[in-house]
Amino acid sequence: MSTIRLTTAQALVRYLAALRIELDDGTVVPYVGGVFSIFGHGNVAGLGEALWAERATLPTHRAHNEQGMAHAAIAYAKANFRQRIMAVTTSIGPGATNLVTAAALAHVNRLPVLLLPGDVFASRVPDPVLQQVEDFHQGDITANESLRAVTRYFDRIMRPEQILNALPRAIQVMTDPALCGPVCLALPQDVQAQAFDCPTRFLEPDVLRLRRPPADANELQRASELLKTAKRPLIIAGGGVLYSQAGPALRAFAQYHGVPVAETQAGKSSLPWDHALNAGALGVTGSPAANALAQKADLVLAVGTRLQDFSTGSHTLFSQATLLSLNVQGFDAAKWGSASLVADARVGLAQLTAASTDWQADAAWTASASALAGQWRDRVTQLTTAQPEGVLPYDAEVIGAVRDSAADSAGGDVVVCAAGTLPAELHKLWRAGEPGNYHVEYGFSCMGYEIAGALGVKMARPRQEVVVMVGDGSYMMMNSEIATSVMLGQKLIIVVLDNRGYGCIHRLQRASGGACFNNMLDDCLPQEGGAASTINFAAHAASMGAQAVHVADVRALKAAMVKARAASQTQVIVIDTTAERTTGDGGCWWEVAIPEISERAEVNAAHVRYVSEKQNQRL
Repeated sequence: MSTIRLTTAQALVRYLAALRIELDDGTVVPYVGGVFSIFGHGNVAGLGEALWAERATLPTHRAHNEQGMAHAAIAYAKANFRQRIMAVTTSIGPGATNLVTAAALAHVNRLPVLLLPGDVFASRVPDPVLQQVEDFHQGDITANESLRAVTRYFDRIMRPEQILNALPRAIQVMTDPALCGPVCLALPQDVQAQAFDCPTRFLEPDVLRLRRPPADANELQRASELLKTAKRPLIIAGGGVLYSQAGPALRAFAQYHGVPVAETQAGKSSLPWDHALNAGALGVTGSPAANALAQKADLVLAVGTRLQDFSTGSHTLFSQATLLSLNVQGFDAAKWGSASLVADARVGLAQLTAASTDWQADAAWTASASALAGQWRDRVTQLTTAQPEGVLPYDAEVIGAVRDSAADSAGGDVVVCAAGTLPAELHKLWRAGEPGNYHVEYGFSCMGYEIAGALGVKMARPRQEVVVMVGDGSYMMMNSEIATSVMLGQKLIIVVLDNRGYGCIHRLQRASGGACFNNMLDDCLPQEGGAASTINFAAHAASMGAQAVHVADVRALKAAMVKARAASQTQVIVIDTTAERTTGDGGCWWEVAIPEISERAEVNAAHVRYVSEKQNQRL
């Protein structure tokens, strides 16, 4: 057996640099697009030296925040429909624990990322080292234990030879369509630097090809039989449609059988926004067309969705319908008493069509769905083209200005968002013309994902404009990757909507009967010697190297967007907005537990409504 003397870190990095994946069109590309790193004493000597040696084939990118760079890596994978990844490496203490939130985000959203945190010495000779977490009862506990609960695969490399098995296993998990998610290989700093005789065949990994499992024959027969009983079917398109790149198969199925389509947050852009059967967003943040159809459907075919409560209206929205779930992951396919069809979304839709060629939805249902969808598209135009005078704009008007600032406003930009009111408005109102042009992280709804995530999207899709829409609250959570985008030459357009606080939760607080408390900045009473919060977001962004401006109104925003599109470096545009107005069209109930007992009459009234709505839940 041929071998070469390498350190653990060198073997790991060379393997990642050599790894290739065959895409659907037959092209072969590097599987790992690069490594984000913030070096510390736990990774700079071992892994850092190995990354330097391979920098020409596996680029290393410095970031400013560990959570932020992990968000960027995750967004890169999402923008590539899970076919390519980035790795992330940190030191052993706060660098590692800063990965936990991002790992949870990837775990919830079924997105791959390779986490390579440093770890304490395997020898334990110098213990306790700087940043080491010591446990009084378990000697093998380190800070990296915090990542076990939020990763699909976790391993600690205690000897160099273990990398030969652990790394391919980690890659297998990330490329398995059912298991896909974050993986972690914890790397003790002494083991990183230890050498071993590495088999040369390890450094020549096979080309990866993603699996597309077909449906079980019995499940397929049952699913076909259920479809044939339906007169008023509705398809829910989830993120699995995009990850499987099943958009054409979805379109063919919907058109052939006359079935309207509603999109989840993760599944939005599965169909072009102007397709006749695209009824728009579903659920709490949904359109009136999609939600009306969901309430009348006799069968719901859920494709590639994990049926999150925002999509199901906390399981009240289509509780009357038979539920058929096509999903590559059996855990998701079996939720809420669904009839399961475990398969790849693209393959499964094709199999369903072949097994149900003589079935069509009721023609009146299809016609009604198309009419509702058309009416909603017209309404979106109305909502997003208003230019109010003398009042602060709200999100819909900002969305319209951003969209219409493009020469082609049919959906060529990629919009990135994550939390607050904006995902609700974007889910309803953004026009996505191509798969992946709607990039909103709403599985974990993680404030702070927006700017860092957009960096990863831009790295994955350099030829598209990547537009970040972010509230002032999320901007304050994490903004340091503005500087990274400037440093890496990855231009972003960031639109900051300043409504002076956490407007979304402020409205939820009031709807739950609560008092205005601790959400809007004006409701946060300063301590003695404190002062009201005043933040110049444009000046702040400019200090990190972006070109930034504060605009007075929607018209000025549109003009600033035109200039931003012509620019070559990251742009930040700030506009004052109101937290009091939102789009009233659409939506449905969402379960938020209301206190049974309160001194406030408003809370007691909200609890009565809460108990009433719970009667409609699917159990």
